[in-house]
Amino acid sequence: MTKNVDRITLQDIARKAMISRGLEPDFPDVEISELNKILLPAAYNPETAKDMRDLLWCSVDNADSLDLDQLSFAESLEGGNVRLLVAIADVDALVGAKSKIDNHASQNTASVYTIARIFPMLPEKLSTNLTSLCLDSDRCAIVIEMTIGNDGKVQQSDIYQAIVHNHAKLQYMRLAAWLDGKVPDYPEITKVNGLAENIKMQDHIAQMMKKLRYEHGALEFERIEALPVFDGDTLKEMKVEQKNRATDLIEDFMIAANGTTARFLTGKQFPSLRRVVRVPKQWDRIVELASEHGFSLSEEADSKSLSEYLKFIRQKDPLNFVDMSISVLKLLGSGEYVVDIPGEIPEGHFGLAVKDYTHSTAPNRRFPDLITQRLLKSAISGKPVPYTLEQLGQIATHCTMKEDDVKKVERQVEKSANAILMKSRIGETFDAIVSGASPKGTWIRLLKPHVEGKLVAGFKELKVGEKLKARLTYINVESGFIDFEKVQ
Repeated sequence: MTKNVDRITLQDIARKAMISRGLEPDFPDVEISELNKILLPAAYNPETAKDMRDLLWCSVDNADSLDLDQLSFAESLEGGNVRLLVAIADVDALVGAKSKIDNHASQNTASVYTIARIFPMLPEKLSTNLTSLCLDSDRCAIVIEMTIGNDGKVQQSDIYQAIVHNHAKLQYMRLAAWLDGKVPDYPEITKVNGLAENIKMQDHIAQMMKKLRYEHGALEFERIEALPVFDGDTLKEMKVEQKNRATDLIEDFMIAANGTTARFLTGKQFPSLRRVVRVPKQWDRIVELASEHGFSLSEEADSKSLSEYLKFIRQKDPLNFVDMSISVLKLLGSGEYVVDIPGEIPEGHFGLAVKDYTHSTAPNRRFPDLITQRLLKSAISGKPVPYTLEQLGQIATHCTMKEDDVKKVERQVEKSANAILMKSRIGETFDAIVSGASPKGTWIRLLKPHVEGKLVAGFKELKVGEKLKARLTYINVESGFIDFEKVQ
């Protein structure tokens, strides 16, 4: 492999990985034929939707994101309360159930974001244009309205259809720097009269909501996102970005919107697709890990107790908090989709410490959100439930399975990218932490750079969270193999 074809190599690896897991990297001709007949964004119907284009809506996403799913706006009310609005792109208005485009989306169930290329769930003509909440464009949307008290609690809520207008397309990193006072001006904000004050109000609301969630036992992890830096088609580095004030703002709003959506459907006696994270099976190892760091967790799984441990670690060992977060996340296990039936007790989301939670805020990128949108629109308009319980159960099972496939493809390509960058460092020794341990193998993550690989020698009796020194012994770019041996 020559040095200047890294991007092409990674794209090829991504395609092969998708096909091997039953994901379709390309849109079939029948779908393209159907797509060619869609020429304009969905038309606004004043009889069923509110005209909210005059509000100071804005989007916040990654710098290169064009598939914009949500906008937000806030306004103050009497008594210190705040009216928070989250607008979600009305994808269903152009992507009908059981259409050719919908069938493809139901197969992959999500956009696949790999290092070298995005494989969108919906054709880009839709996801980055006609169904995207694009800058300076009028779009149909589902609006989730919440009245937030000065304690951060959602006091009242409603959901309805509307037409909205995106007045500013903001970026996470730049917005975070502006909110933190690191940059004095953000032209995209200041050129829209009144937006600066509105964004600061949104930031204040988000911080109150976050504080309340953590008081209830929500888990605060430090996640890292590795973004590729290419020079032409040559991969130069994997730049690590961490959560910031702007990503927190959107995360808190989306959690609130998803909870409100779940409760709205239940209130209308509609079933829903819930996103659950069950009580962790490996709680005993989490207890043991906490004990090794001088913290005593309750014997029975308890998110509030675990939240206190994470705060303890953040203060005691901030340099290694990211790696400890990753270790705990691995032990918690992954989430899944289940069908919630009104009248039954929902299983809840252990990591968020909430009982009511669905996925509704990214219908351009996730199929469960599109299903939820169709449920919402039927509930709003007084129509029957558009899916049977059996159909929803099949969708939930399939989406859980395909989500796992999508994550594995994304991880495989990221590993191949790291393998490209680590090729010249075979024989070097690194500080590392055990990030995974199972009968299939023991995995470690280097403290610097943040690269994960397999420990092929010296792994006996090692447990998740243990630190060690490891020597890089083998690289295979195609497979994404990065192998280490423990240094005694």
